[in-house]
Amino acid sequence: MNQENRPETDKNLPRRDGRNESLWQQSAGTDLHTTQQPETDTCDVLVVGAGITGLTAALLMQREGKKCIVCDAFQAGYGTTGGTTAHINTFADTTYAEVEQKFSEEASRQFAEAIARSVGTIHNLVTTYSIDCDFEWKDGYVYAEDEQETKELQDLYESALRAGVETEQVADAPAPLPYQAAVRFPKQAQFHPLKYIRGLQKEFLSLGGRVIENTLIDSVEKDGEYLIAKSGEREIKTKAVVYATHIPPGGINVLHMRNAPYRSYVIAATLKEDVYPEGLIYDSQDPYHYFRTHVIDGQKYLISGGHDHKTGHGDPEQSFADLIAYTSKCYPVDQVTTQWSSQYYVPSDGLPYIGHLPGTSDGIYAATGYNGNGMILGTVAAMVMSDLVVKGSSPYEKLFNPARVKPMGAFTEFIKENADVAGRFIADRFGIEEMESVKEIPADSGKLVEFQGQKLAVYRDKTGTVEALNPVCKHAGCIVNWNNSEKTWDCPCHGARYDQKGNVLTGPAREKLDRVAFPDLEAASAQKS
Repeated sequence: MNQENRPETDKNLPRRDGRNESLWQQSAGTDLHTTQQPETDTCDVLVVGAGITGLTAALLMQREGKKCIVCDAFQAGYGTTGGTTAHINTFADTTYAEVEQKFSEEASRQFAEAIARSVGTIHNLVTTYSIDCDFEWKDGYVYAEDEQETKELQDLYESALRAGVETEQVADAPAPLPYQAAVRFPKQAQFHPLKYIRGLQKEFLSLGGRVIENTLIDSVEKDGEYLIAKSGEREIKTKAVVYATHIPPGGINVLHMRNAPYRSYVIAATLKEDVYPEGLIYDSQDPYHYFRTHVIDGQKYLISGGHDHKTGHGDPEQSFADLIAYTSKCYPVDQVTTQWSSQYYVPSDGLPYIGHLPGTSDGIYAATGYNGNGMILGTVAAMVMSDLVVKGSSPYEKLFNPARVKPMGAFTEFIKENADVAGRFIADRFGIEEMESVKEIPADSGKLVEFQGQKLAVYRDKTGTVEALNPVCKHAGCIVNWNNSEKTWDCPCHGARYDQKGNVLTGPAREKLDRVAFPDLEAASAQKS
């Protein structure tokens, strides 16, 4: 099911930043309807973004006596939190071996400690507030299918032990395919991400916190001892701003250059036989695949993810087809009930960036670069930024400092990613196919075209109505590409995404794509056809 085709009775279910619905949207219940204007336009902390990072940080700070306001351009869970596969791990996509190599063994131990505290914090919040979010402890298994993967798995295992993470090599793992080696990580977990953050939101509100939805923060300016956040004509005066927006919005920041946007693909499927995995399962391919089971209303679902690629670069429909084919190779799939994709950012040196936003006034914080571990690292970010605001320091502020000097091992990746951005900025302006008629574009689809000497991003809906846009992204001037699965225009440089009408769905862009006068396009197309 996609959001456009929802029955009228489902219109109040949570929305996401694309056409495809996640399993979580279909089972989260109706919205909390907590959109409200604050009693005052002054607060201690303004949190921008109502995903797991923002709502966790807001709750932690509100508990410490800070008066917080949460603003979201849409609603809680609209972005990546509503599209995660909700694995809670004591290890991350950036392995402890990689952290040792690029930083140090001490940094690896600190990274492991922060992750362990994150897992503990999630469990503590669930139990303290009795949040009904299907939280379950699980064992996690990583397996290797060939010699190279086995060597990498051995590095993961040994470095995890050095970092103080509990793990063991096992001869019997619930892998869906033959394997050469496997390791087990006990005390992993899973939950329903939207039910979880709604539980956080409920407690935040009960403590006097305020949530303002459908409110885009346009800018933040320093004014004496306060920061003034503006949303249209509205102003909020605050002492601190926490950007929990997955990537800082606005003009080009150093963090935009140090993170690469990726799309990850997920399906939820029923199986012909009751062979649903009991644990969290990961292979060692690159990109890797991951599996788990979730029960909703008594029905078991296999959740399968993988086949990631850089945003705006790959073919989303092919990624879904490949994921379904691979999953069917591993498990007896009966029916794919839903499929969706989500966005994450890969940091150039492997660790997330959490702390003061470089190039901005004191009191402005941001977090990004979670790789594929948004639930645990989003919680780490909330803990770190809460400590920075409330206490003035965090034991992890140096490790995750956004202004840290990149280790030499990350320099090559930094150069490669930014060369790729420069290449897309230039190359994507050439070789665009000339269009004779808008009828060349299939219904409910979009295409980059050249029409009468003008480059356009054109979408044609199911009735034949056309929306024409200037394809130049409002963030850094790259050319957007059409995502036919999510029905969005995606920027291949820094991950900004727009809907068919050019409205911003996800940052870092703040402004919508320019619309090209439709009547001229329609008339010229009609004459040619």
